[in-house]
Amino acid sequence: MSVADIVQTMQSKFNASAAAGLDLVFQFNIEDGENYALIVKDGTCALEQGDNPNANVTLIMDSETLKGIVSGETDGMQAFMAGKLRAEGDMMLAMKLGELFPV
Repeated sequence: MSVADIVQTMQSKFNASAAAGLDLVFQFNIEDGENYALIVKDGTCALEQGDNPNANVTLIMDSETLKGIVSGETDGMQAFMAGKLRAEGDMMLAMKLGELFPV
C-alpha cells in the first residue's frame, strides 16, 4: 500500500459534520515516502501532494506508522509517546484528527 493509497483511505473516512466551520491544513511528512496535505475547510476535505506552506500542524512519521494509525492498528497517541510520530505546530489540532477521520 503506497502513501497515496493510505492518505486516500484516510480521506474516504472523513467526517464532514465534525469539520463544520473549520479551516485547517494537516501536513503529513512521510520520512520514507511522499508528503501530503489534507485541507479541511467548511465540511470539505481536499488532498494535495507535496508540502503546503499554510499547514497548521505537521505530522512526521514513516509510512508504516501512518498505515497503522489509519487502519486503527496503531494508536496515534501511543505512536507519539513511542517517538514514531512527531508533531510540529498546533499540537491540539493533531488531537482533532480522530474526530475528523474516525477509524
